[in-house]
Amino acid sequence: MHVEAFTFNSFMTNCYLCHDNGEAVLVDASCATEEEQQEVLRVVEEHDLNVRHLLLTHAHVDHIFGCRFFEEHFDATFKAHEAAVPFIERADEQAKAFGVEVEPPTVPTTFLAEGDTVSFGSVTLDVLHTPGHSPDSISFIDADSQQALTGDVLFQNSIGRTQGLPETSRSQLLDAITEKLLPLGDEMTIYPGHGPETTIGRERQQNPFVKEALGGTSEDVGWRGSMSGRS
Repeated sequence: MHVEAFTFNSFMTNCYLCHDNGEAVLVDASCATEEEQQEVLRVVEEHDLNVRHLLLTHAHVDHIFGCRFFEEHFDATFKAHEAAVPFIERADEQAKAFGVEVEPPTVPTTFLAEGDTVSFGSVTLDVLHTPGHSPDSISFIDADSQQALTGDVLFQNSIGRTQGLPETSRSQLLDAITEKLLPLGDEMTIYPGHGPETTIGRERQQNPFVKEALGGTSEDVGWRGSMSGRS
């Protein structure tokens, strides 16, 4: 699986275009401007890609700015966890709370749950439900290429924010990391919703929040970013 990474909008939210054998999925269309939208389309055109699926790791406002544009462009709707529906229905409220505007995506009718798969090219992504930062958080895992897109669950040196946002749970988030992501193995590359890529092995050894969850200690220091909570 080839992963094209973009960082968009004032929240510095990552958007990913993953492709293989001429087919692609677009994950978290965080593009907030026409220029950002066109940046993704240029890569689609350069590689002559057929975008098979539009996917959301979760429906916080910073991840959905460009969703309506790409739904109209590709004549498709975004697939998400069923718990994303209330967040999409209240997208305007989310946006106002952070002083931004958003044209929300269509409320999905096709839902993704733990154990589902998403296929394109020769790639099959496994879906894991990884809540805590948001009840609808899901991660997409390509076991063959050892790559995972985890949204705002696990970051380099940090984890998703669980303070000041609705329906969060720190214990649930840490359980998702330790019980579902860490068992993927140290070689697994993580493409997070914010910040640079990392690996499970690196975070197991260096991430203070992961070390705390595994029995060490950590303090809630360095929360940064209105939605992500990165350190």
